[in-house]
Amino acid sequence: MKNVLILGATSDIAQAIARKYATERWSLSLAARNMELLEPVAGDLRIRSEAEVQSLGFDAADFSSHRSFYESLETKPDVVVCVFGYMGDQVLARTDLDEVRRTIDVNYTGAVSILNVVAEDFERRGTGSIVGVSSVAGDRGRQSNYIYGSAKAGFTAYLAGLRNRLAETGVHVMTVKPGFVRTRMTESLELPAALTAEPEQVANAVFQGVEKKRNTVYTLWMWRWIMLIIRHIPEAIFKKMGM
Repeated sequence: MKNVLILGATSDIAQAIARKYATERWSLSLAARNMELLEPVAGDLRIRSEAEVQSLGFDAADFSSHRSFYESLETKPDVVVCVFGYMGDQVLARTDLDEVRRTIDVNYTGAVSILNVVAEDFERRGTGSIVGVSSVAGDRGRQSNYIYGSAKAGFTAYLAGLRNRLAETGVHVMTVKPGFVRTRMTESLELPAALTAEPEQVANAVFQGVEKKRNTVYTLWMWRWIMLIIRHIPEAIFKKMGM
C-alpha cells in the first residue's frame, strides 16, 4: 500500500487531502504540531475509511528536529504534501520582527528544512512526489500581505529549483497555488463565490496533479490567468491600484 505523508495535517485543506488519499486506498501519515487537534482528525479517518492512519508530532519551526522526525518514520512515504502555513498579521509585522520571523520561518524556512530531508531520501530511492502548497500571494507583492507573500514567493522559487534539480532522478516536485479557499481561516471574509474553491477541490487537484506529474497547479484554474494579468500590470499603474 502506498503511503502519503501530510505535513500540517490539521488544516481544512490538509484534511480534505487526507480524505481524498484515504478514498484512493493509500495509507496516511498525518503530522502536525498540535496533537490534540490531530488525534480526532486521524480517528475520524480511521472510522470513515479502511485506510491505515498514523498520527505524528511535527513542528515546522523546530528545524533541528526535522531530520530525526523523517528518519524515525517506520514507513517512508511515496508522496509528501507540505501544507502547513501561517498567514500572519501584516500590520503587526510592520513593527514586530517576531511576527516577521514567524511568518518566514513557517512558510519558508520550515518548509525548506523538511523538504530538503525528503528530497535527499527520494533522490537516493529514485522515486517519489513532493507537493508544496504555496499561494497566489507569492506571484506578486501586494501591500495587503507582502510579508506572507514574500515568504510564499520564496517557497515557490525553492520548489521550482528543486523540481529542476531532481528532474532527471525520477522524483516529481509539484507546486500548488490555491486562490481563495473556503476554510475556517477565511470564514469571516467576503470572498467572491466564482473565485473561491472548496478544500475538496484543492484536494482533487493535488491528487490528480501528482498522478499526472504536473509541475504547477492553480486552484481554481482561472487563477493562472488572473495572476498572469496581475504580474504584467506596469508598476506605475499597480502602485495606484491599492491592492
